[in-house]
Amino acid sequence: MRYQHLARYPDIGSNSYLVELGKTKVVLDAGSHPKHTGKNTLPLFETIERGSVDAVFVSHSHLDHIGGLPVLVEQQPNAAVAMTEQTIEFGSALLHNSVNVMKSQRDELNERDYPLYTHRQIDRMQKDWLVRSVGKTFFIGEDDRVECDFFRAGHVMGAVGIRMRFEGKSILFTGDVHFEDQTMTRAADLPREKVDTLIIETTRGDHVRDVDYTREKEKRRFGETIARTLERGGAVLIPVFAFGKTQETLLMLHELRDEGVVPRVPVHIGGLSTRMTQIADGFCDYEGRLHREYRILADFEDLRVLPRGHREPEFHPGRIYALSSGMMSEKTVSHRFARRILASPENSLLFVGYADEATPGGRILEAGQGGRVRLDAKHEHETPIHCEVERFDFSGHAPREQLVRYALDCAPSTVLLVHGDPAAKEWFRNELSQKLPDAKVIVPDPGQKIDL
Repeated sequence: MRYQHLARYPDIGSNSYLVELGKTKVVLDAGSHPKHTGKNTLPLFETIERGSVDAVFVSHSHLDHIGGLPVLVEQQPNAAVAMTEQTIEFGSALLHNSVNVMKSQRDELNERDYPLYTHRQIDRMQKDWLVRSVGKTFFIGEDDRVECDFFRAGHVMGAVGIRMRFEGKSILFTGDVHFEDQTMTRAADLPREKVDTLIIETTRGDHVRDVDYTREKEKRRFGETIARTLERGGAVLIPVFAFGKTQETLLMLHELRDEGVVPRVPVHIGGLSTRMTQIADGFCDYEGRLHREYRILADFEDLRVLPRGHREPEFHPGRIYALSSGMMSEKTVSHRFARRILASPENSLLFVGYADEATPGGRILEAGQGGRVRLDAKHEHETPIHCEVERFDFSGHAPREQLVRYALDCAPSTVLLVHGDPAAKEWFRNELSQKLPDAKVIVPDPGQKIDL
């Protein structure tokens, strides 16, 4: 058995891994990298012999896991592509949106390779994608048969961890995983039994969570901050990722309203968030979902949806704006709306997800209230931050201590540390090397091949 690390860079992005089990070849995930452009966004697909892959499994539908899939499928036309039904629906919508983004960037960034794929390619490929459900074993490979299982990963709707068994050996890939219930998404249910090789995410390896943290306490602090803003006559901007964070945030606001913490004021969403919420509402009976049967677009009181084609909603004090993107990337709705919020100390800007330090959202968090920020990287002008700025921990990734405990439960002979910045991976390497002294704990380099 052999593993090859296909991620092109040593950080988070272009996530993809090749696993060879005898003559059977499987690619786990096929992502793109948000910090790069053109073909450099893709994993190292060129290192795989064309037409040699038997199957591609996609753990979930975030673009850093599915964004390169159409390119891989063109190079591996005989590969069976499998994922959950939710990942197919969310992933297809996100890939179509990615085509639109690449088209707009083609001239702006002078990327002649954009778009890397087309709407027609996505539609054609999607017809052949296979639905595989949690809890139902299936097999791949002709000469060397591999037994496969999907397990709920708890990260977003439809996310799975993947186990493969071959000739008495087992490999478990956690994907992005969360072991606690969120607001919409139920906790992971990965197997806690011995595996030979564990491929595990390390996203929060450099983050220390407060020992007194509970999601319920953080939710209440979030609600009280919103209520305080509205009481002083301000408006609230919550930058959200269209898939996952939008739906989690709206359901959290629904709970906080019912608990009397947040008043019932209009809440605005728009753009891709509306489409993602529509898909989520279509999976009300999904076993991995909480608030089952609650349809956000139909049941959320006074939800204001930005009409298609409108660049941003009108500004009104005393309202909540949950707008994408979560990092306030340039030319997104939240980025365009930001100046209205930053201008007044009555308003609040509340971050509920990750914001890279190089993005406008990350720069605002770094500067804080009273600071100044360049919202547009192409202009030297800095905007003063008069509003309240707060960050809340509603991560969809498990804290590092829980991941370590999970790794100990699996008692692997080999641990491959993936999906993390170098500092995060290094923390896990040190921790697991001490607690699993008989195991090989490896941080794979881009392109590296490892015999298992």
